[in-house]
Amino acid sequence: MKSIRVLIDTNIVLDWLMQREPFNSEAKTILYACLHGKIRGYLTAHCLTDLFYILRKDMEVTKRKQVLLLLCRYFYIITEDYKTIKDTLENQAWLDLEDGLQMQCAFNEKLDFIITRNIKDFETSKVPACLPNEFIEGHLV
Repeated sequence: MKSIRVLIDTNIVLDWLMQREPFNSEAKTILYACLHGKIRGYLTAHCLTDLFYILRKDMEVTKRKQVLLLLCRYFYIITEDYKTIKDTLENQAWLDLEDGLQMQCAFNEKLDFIITRNIKDFETSKVPACLPNEFIEGHLV
């Protein structure tokens, strides 16, 4: 049976790491499903740099590096090359570079879903985007 392959948006990882309520429980369920091999979780390379920067107020450098190494161990990391960035910038429907890169990377990798809380930002995605609770109800319960 083929494993479901999902791109985890940065906001979901932050919900888990920062224990942001009321989103932490759903984020934890999804990320643990990736960690335990129930689904194949993907992160973009720029997600890691975003996390490192965003978490600077809450974690010292050593801790942030440990967290990112953990993510690299259990998630597939999608790199962004010249073509990916060019395709994203040339797509007139995408007004936000970060979201555009998420969508382009998910499309390039032929992933099944993008899991995000910012569903409206992914309306033009060729890869279906879904909210965490929708994904859990449809694929993990």
